[in-house]
Amino acid sequence: MDLGLKGKGVIVTGASRGIGRAMADCFAREGANVSICARGAEALETARQDLARHGTSIHAAPCDVSDPDALARYIAQAHEALGAIQVLVNNPTGAGDSESDEGWRRNFDVDLMGVVRVSRLVTPMMIAAGGGCIINISSVSGEMPSTRSPGYAAIKAAVIHYTTSQAKSLAPHNIRVNGIAPGSTFFDGGFWDVMKAENRDIYDATVASVPFGRLGTVDEIADAAVYLASERARWITGQTLTVDGGQSLR
Repeated sequence: MDLGLKGKGVIVTGASRGIGRAMADCFAREGANVSICARGAEALETARQDLARHGTSIHAAPCDVSDPDALARYIAQAHEALGAIQVLVNNPTGAGDSESDEGWRRNFDVDLMGVVRVSRLVTPMMIAAGGGCIINISSVSGEMPSTRSPGYAAIKAAVIHYTTSQAKSLAPHNIRVNGIAPGSTFFDGGFWDVMKAENRDIYDATVASVPFGRLGTVDEIADAAVYLASERARWITGQTLTVDGGQSLR
């Protein structure tokens, strides 16, 4: 199925590993030119080299999306490297899971304001390109109460609401805005990999909460992102797609 993404300029933030890297890989595999950023330069370079195997243009630069000046420099570089930006995937997370002021602040600065700032910078570029698509990565935590990480859940809920506001305001500019709310997703070195090793009771209980009896994979989230960015989803906007194998049906 031709998704119409060949030659498109795509930015994926927070893409050195996990879901972000899988999404960047999926876009590159579809023929898109991709720019990625993350805080860790070494992991980012490894990701860039791996993505290059698809034969499209790959740009990568370290950036902390909570730093407005660094973010502005990165977006300018990405725009120059890609020529035009038609797709933006906002995928940063500060993983601030504590209830301290610092934990809340990290979630706010990265998970919410990272989305706001990047979108603010990229939107004029999309308008100049004739339109585009923004995808905001939230979480099923933003759709239900959370006793383990209420700050993270509250900020992800804000991302879901902001997605609807963006969608309504940007539709006249031919820009669609949607979200993805992943459920518990496993990848090597990720949160659930650590929990499997260090807190097996919580890990097993989480697996048991999914009707299919397993956690999600990063490729399953990436496939949803590529679909939402494609021409096949051209009449979908303002929606947050829950991709969790039915975990939130409990």
